[in-house]
Order: sequence, then C-alpha cells, then structure tokens
Amino acid sequence: MKDYSGAKVLIMEVKMFKGSMVAIVTPFKNNGFDEDSFSKLIEFHIEKGTYAIVPCGTTGESATLSFEEHERIIEFCVEKVNKRVPVIAGTGSNCTNEAVKLTKYAAKAGADGALLITPYYNKPTQEGLYQHYKKIAEEVDIPLILYNVPSRTGLNMLPQTVARLSEIQNIVGIKEASGSIEQAGDIIRMCKDDFCVLSGDDSIFFPILAIGGKGVISVTANIVPDRIANIYDSFISGDIDKARAIHYQLQPLHKAVFIETNPIPIKTALYLMGKVPLEFRLPLLTLSKENFLHLKKVLKEYSLI
Repeated sequence: MKDYSGAKVLIMEVKMFKGSMVAIVTPFKNNGFDEDSFSKLIEFHIEKGTYAIVPCGTTGESATLSFEEHERIIEFCVEKVNKRVPVIAGTGSNCTNEAVKLTKYAAKAGADGALLITPYYNKPTQEGLYQHYKKIAEEVDIPLILYNVPSRTGLNMLPQTVARLSEIQNIVGIKEASGSIEQAGDIIRMCKDDFCVLSGDDSIFFPILAIGGKGVISVTANIVPDRIANIYDSFISGDIDKARAIHYQLQPLHKAVFIETNPIPIKTALYLMGKVPLEFRLPLLTLSKENFLHLKKVLKEYSLI
C-alpha cells in the first residue's frame, strides 16, 4: 500500500485529479463482466486523452455488482491501465463498513484514489455524513473524493459539511453533481485552494471550470473522450473561447445520453459505436424504441456512427 503519511506525497497524488475523467461503463456479456470489451475501452480512453479512469461508479452499474465482481473490476482496471493514468475506484455504499471494505480493497489493488457516493436511501443527517466519511478516511490511506448526487441518492451534502470534511488530510476533493453552480461555488469558496471540485454534470463542466473547478467525472466522455478533454485543455491553456465553443457544441449530445436513466443511453451509444454488447442488468432495461431512434440520430449528427 502507498504511504500517505507525508503531506508532500499526498499533494503530488492530488494533482493527478484534474481534467476529463471518465465514469466508465461496465460491459456485460452473458450476465458476466466482459473483460475484453472493458480492456478495449481503457485503451480507447488512454489513446484519446482521458485524464483518469473511474470504474464501478453509478455509470458502471455498481448497484448490481456482487462484491466479488466489484473487486475484480477494480483490480482489472488497475492492471490494464498500468499507471498510465490515475484510476479512481468507485467504492461508496450506504453502509459505512461496506464502504471501508471496498475502499481498503481498492487501496490494496493499487488504485490511486476512491470515489465515495453519499449513503443512499437511509438519508443520514449532515453529522452522519461527516462521521461516515471520517471513519473511511481513518481506515484507508489513499486519497478520497466525495460524491454528491442528490438526484440519485435523495440526499444533498451541504457545502458546510464538505468544508469540514476537506480538513481531513486524505479527503482531497468532491464530485459535485447537485446541478447547482451556486453550491459548487460555495464549496470552492469555503474549502482550501488545493481541494479538487470536480463537475459531476457534463452540461455544466465549462461553468464549473470558470468558477475554479479542477475537472469533470464525465458520462459523455465514454463516447467522446477527446472532445471532453479538449474543453479542459483549451481552458487551462487560456483559449476560453474555444472551450466555450466546444461546451455549446456538445450540449445536444449531453441531453441525448441522459434521455433515459444513466447508464442506459450511454451504454446504448457505445453499443451503436461497436464497443460493447447491449446488455444491462435488471431493473435496467434497453431504451424505448422512440428514444433509441433519437439517440441514433444524434450520434450520426456527431459522426460517431
């Protein structure tokens, strides 16, 4: 395991968490993990400039993975990436002990960090959230990124809670997916300068950068990794007009890949691009015929199929 006892080492690790990071899908084949398709997706992302790979998040259908599958996918991802870009493993749970177990495994497997969703369904208080993340941080020695997505969890982690958690050394950032620029701005204002605020919504990635965000954990990057990375690259190089132009060019695509519940549309798009089988696990189903045709039309307009 990595030794994060030194602040200098931790700061070096944190600097990796920037730019376009993909919330990568989990390909299935005959109801099992499709290692071949996943390996090819990893190579696609590295070739196209993705800054980091994030396996086993919501987009990776983590809710339907067994513990054994979850661990295998993290391990497989770390091995295939082979330190070419950071791997940030999704290890969150609504059970603190389960989150600790998964995060310990990710650390042992060699992941560079862990992404931890707020506990869903049981809806803890803000103090409960603080204690949940504090416990995980005390048990595991890799950098941790909080994940706030109220539309999926029914719970909003307030900026004041994030600010408290940011004082814990190995809690280094947040994937902020409340959809609120104001909330993201409050987090940036209230936390230390080196705390990484990452957009969790593709459609507001550019505005998040404009107020001080460090990057995005993206769904759309599954199919256009180079274009999402180009927003960040253009922005940090000072070409704000180009970054803004790409932002607006991609808005119809962002809408199309969320036409139904994520990850149904994005996985369907990858299927239409010939990259993964069209397979989900119940309770997720394939797109309706109408939405399938709409998605196909949009992908053609972007020259993706």
